[in-house]
Amino acid sequence: MSQASDKHAHDFSDRSRYDALMEVVRNRMTVRAFDPGYAVPREHYELILDAARHGPSGANAQPWHFIVVTEQDLKDRIMEYFREEQVARAKLRMKFPTPDYRGLASAPGFIVIASDFRWVKAFPVLNDGSELDRMYKENAERILLQSVAAATMSAHLAAAALGYNVWWVTAIGQEQAQKAMKPLLGIPDELSVLDIMCFGPPARQPYKRWKKSLGEIVSWNRFDRAHYMTDAQIDEWVATTRHKVMYKDAGNVD
Repeated sequence: MSQASDKHAHDFSDRSRYDALMEVVRNRMTVRAFDPGYAVPREHYELILDAARHGPSGANAQPWHFIVVTEQDLKDRIMEYFREEQVARAKLRMKFPTPDYRGLASAPGFIVIASDFRWVKAFPVLNDGSELDRMYKENAERILLQSVAAATMSAHLAAAALGYNVWWVTAIGQEQAQKAMKPLLGIPDELSVLDIMCFGPPARQPYKRWKKSLGEIVSWNRFDRAHYMTDAQIDEWVATTRHKVMYKDAGNVD
């Protein structure tokens, strides 16, 4: 049978695999406090990271590396950096509803995600110092970050499929964060820490957070201008709604 025949032999009306996937997707819920008495089996780390390595990446470069952290002292020291960052944000009056980072230390599962930005060379770049080259390199960095995010999302879904709750700790690209974490974990200077993935049984019953409806996020063929938000509307959302949807479910969003 030809490849084309094989392709059309699949029963595209069979939703069983999709439904099984969506059961995992819908139940991938974020928590920020875990049961510290639980120990993640090594096999579960390997299953989660095996899912990550199958993530798509630009040029199939697979520009990611995962550091599994099991030593409590390392978790405590990483947590302390984030607690200090939390205090710094408060002093800067960012008005950002920062989570309680003490939950990092309680996470039974703890994976640091790193990447080497030299992998942008694998993507379309000119390397001639021109303005066009600058634009291509900016896009190459986006490709790299999207690639690592795809692998990380695969890991999160695998953890959810195993029954764990998760926490995707992001926005840690600051120079201070790199200086704080890379020496602790022996990460070479050329690599950057991009994210931390925490997972395990929750300390408290989790809840599903608010999600936009399909009709709010989809246009067909051309962008529906009804979905466009002005600067003022986005500013209003940040000021009045962000703090609600970050930590509360749909029932608490007015």
